[in-house]
Amino acid sequence: MGYKLAFLFVLKLLWRWRVIVKELPINEQIRAREVRVIGDDGEQLGVKSIDDALTLAGSFDLDLVLVSPNAKPPVARVMDYGKYRYEMQKKEKEQRRNQKTINVKEVRLSPSIEDHDYQTKLRQAIKFLEKGDKVKASIRFRGRAITHKDLGRDVLEDFIDDTSDVATVETKPKMEGRSMFTILAPKSDD
Repeated sequence: MGYKLAFLFVLKLLWRWRVIVKELPINEQIRAREVRVIGDDGEQLGVKSIDDALTLAGSFDLDLVLVSPNAKPPVARVMDYGKYRYEMQKKEKEQRRNQKTINVKEVRLSPSIEDHDYQTKLRQAIKFLEKGDKVKASIRFRGRAITHKDLGRDVLEDFIDDTSDVATVETKPKMEGRSMFTILAPKSDD
């Protein structure tokens, strides 16, 4: 029983760290009768039967890869498929490494917030913005406070003004149910 769990654990890790590369039909997997052949240096070698194209690729000791199956006739390229897959995997890993995830942090205020609490929330929001996260500043109206939406809007407007040197307004203050919110994004370094 233990080896099955270990095997499943290893499979789960491999699945998590997989690199997805689109598999292309190569050599004998190509089902077309004739293909337009492109050489490994990019020159067009013309339309050839699949047997002739496979022989040509074999003479260069390379693979015949179907790159455009929907074209008339389908386009196949003579290339080293293993090297091509390796390059695509490297490119995908690099893209994943360079992509930046943006988190949205929330700062909750109230319409009757005291100055010290406000300054604490402001410092917290500025810290989030400087790290590159977006900030959602929200005000929850409780009980009869909903009748004074203008007080909440004033607090949010002051918050926007105080963060204007590090943030831009992505969403203006708006009501949603019993809460009012605005979304601030960090200023870009353009």
